[in-house]
Amino acid sequence: HFYKRNIMARRAAGLVIFRQGGRGVEWLLLQTSYGQNHWTPPKGHLDPGEDDMMAAMRETEEEAGLGSDHLEVFKDVTAELKYEAFGAPKIVTYWLAKLKNPDQAVTLSEEHQDLRWLPCEEAAQLAGFKEMARVIRDFQEKVVAGQL
Repeated sequence: HFYKRNIMARRAAGLVIFRQGGRGVEWLLLQTSYGQNHWTPPKGHLDPGEDDMMAAMRETEEEAGLGSDHLEVFKDVTAELKYEAFGAPKIVTYWLAKLKNPDQAVTLSEEHQDLRWLPCEEAAQLAGFKEMARVIRDFQEKVVAGQL
C-alpha cells in the first residue's frame, strides 16, 4: 500500500458535523469550488506547529464559519482515512461534532460554492468516496445509539 512507501504523508484534519432538529439527524457537506467540485466535511492541511485538532477547528471556522462556541466536539469519536491525493499519501483525521444550535447559519469561504444538510444515506452517497461514506454511517450509528 502507498503508506508503506518512504514518502512523508501529508496530514489533514476536519470535523464531521451533524445537527438534530425537526428533520432528525442531518450531516453537513461542503462542495469544493475547485477540481472535481466534490462534497466533503470541512477539513484541511495542518499548518506548521498545529496538531490535528487545532487544524480541524481552524479549518472548520475558515470553511464554514463555525467555531468552538457553535460546536460540541466529541474528541473520543474519531476516524482516520488514508489515501493517495495528487500522487502522494495523505492521512486525514476527522472528529464527530454536533452543531449546538441547529438553526445556526453556515458561512462558506471561497474554497466552497455550496453546502447541504442531508440525512445519513444521502450524505454518504454525495460524499462519493466509500471511506468517507463509511465514516458518516459509523458516526450516524453512534449518534442514534446515544454512544456519545
